[in-house]
Amino acid sequence: WMAKFECHFINGTEKVRLVVRGFYNREELVRFDSDVGRYVGLTPYGEKQARNLNSDPAEMERRRAEVDTYCRHNYKVFTPFSVERR
Repeated sequence: WMAKFECHFINGTEKVRLVVRGFYNREELVRFDSDVGRYVGLTPYGEKQARNLNSDPAEMERRRAEVDTYCRHNYKVFTPFSVERR
């Protein structure tokens, strides 16, 4: 099992998008996108996991709060390595 966290910054910290992707055996099973606001299953097993995760209010609140606690908090760390798009 492996999880990847990605922060996408659009116009500085004005628009921030968090994507959390869950993998097992090199296959992406489930994904959380802060723009969607819930988990989405990408395989039949991932759909079951997404239903379980979406039904847990504490998990959903924690993921939604990570946009601020993880992405915006670490913005100054990410910016020296990011490419500015215009």
